[in-house]
Amino acid sequence: MSKIEVEPLELPRDAKRFVQAAFPIYADDPHWVPPLVMERKQFLNPDKNPYFKFATIQTFLAKRDGVPVGTIAATVDHKLQEHDPGMGLFGFFEFVDDPEVSRALFEAASDFLRSKGMNRAQGPYNFNSNHEFGLVIDGFDTDPCIANPHNRDWYGRHYEALGLAKAMDWYAYWLDKGPMPARIQAISDRFLERNPNVTLRKIDMKRFEEEASLMYEIYNDAWENNWGHIHFSREEFDFVAWGLKQVINPDLCWFAYVDGEVAGASVTLPDFNQVVKRTGGYLFPFGWYHLLFGKGRIDALRIFVLGIRQKYQNLPLGAPLYVKTWEEGYKLPIRGAEASLILETNHRMRGAMEKMGGRIYKTYRTWEISLEKGGSGQP
Repeated sequence: MSKIEVEPLELPRDAKRFVQAAFPIYADDPHWVPPLVMERKQFLNPDKNPYFKFATIQTFLAKRDGVPVGTIAATVDHKLQEHDPGMGLFGFFEFVDDPEVSRALFEAASDFLRSKGMNRAQGPYNFNSNHEFGLVIDGFDTDPCIANPHNRDWYGRHYEALGLAKAMDWYAYWLDKGPMPARIQAISDRFLERNPNVTLRKIDMKRFEEEASLMYEIYNDAWENNWGHIHFSREEFDFVAWGLKQVINPDLCWFAYVDGEVAGASVTLPDFNQVVKRTGGYLFPFGWYHLLFGKGRIDALRIFVLGIRQKYQNLPLGAPLYVKTWEEGYKLPIRGAEASLILETNHRMRGAMEKMGGRIYKTYRTWEISLEKGGSGQP
């Protein structure tokens, strides 16, 4: 068999090659949602994506006989180094079912991370936990919801062969459409009745920049102590928020206030993956048609964010936010909603999902390995 060549790429020049390399790997996978190449090129452009100001990134492309067979990105997140020094990240790890390919790619990424002083690696993150992350290890039989990844079922086997081990699991819960469970409704009604100082309102899309500021305030505070959280700079947050603006349904996004102070928020998105899948990854010649006219075919939602600021986490503010979202979602022609990604150790939120009739239908995993010579899990 011919030798595998691993080529370091330069962004943004090689972004299209990097993205397109995954397309043949998923050619026969009915549940893959191809990325919009135009959007991915923007995301991978250091001049447009502010994340590159806070990270050192190297992308690689594996080829056999000149044909692309896999990709990987190695990332040193400078904010992560402040509280977890020596931890490097990897992601965009795609490969054909050949252990020589996956090993060659991972060795290239590992060597890069070592050269930057990293002694451990964790992933997959595209690029960190504020972006798409996690490897599907259970639930390959359904499409991923918006802003969640998908991978071939052989990837986990390759990760294990490379010496990677579980660091954390994340769950996606599925909730079928139906009446709001009486228990959650009662908790919400009783809480609001006893606390008239608590109010809720929908997002105002006409004041999107101000609303994004409120959400940013909540996001970093609510998730500060969560496993894997990396501080979001305002510039990065705005880049992501404005990217999602076109898919937001304001009836599904709510803020909660206590005594006039913003205390929490929830964001639920229509599953636009169902539209993007029809484009084949390209807007031309016909992909734009699906984006413009495909909204009516969406039959699922994703509960994307539900966060409560730390000073208010002793209050059951999640219940009224769930109820408001459920009420609005129930009006739509959907079959249900996904709530994701939820830490396996977040028993409070997992309990809420289960009280609402949710069931785990996908499991994502974060993996970790030592990069030290002779260390555990040496690639």
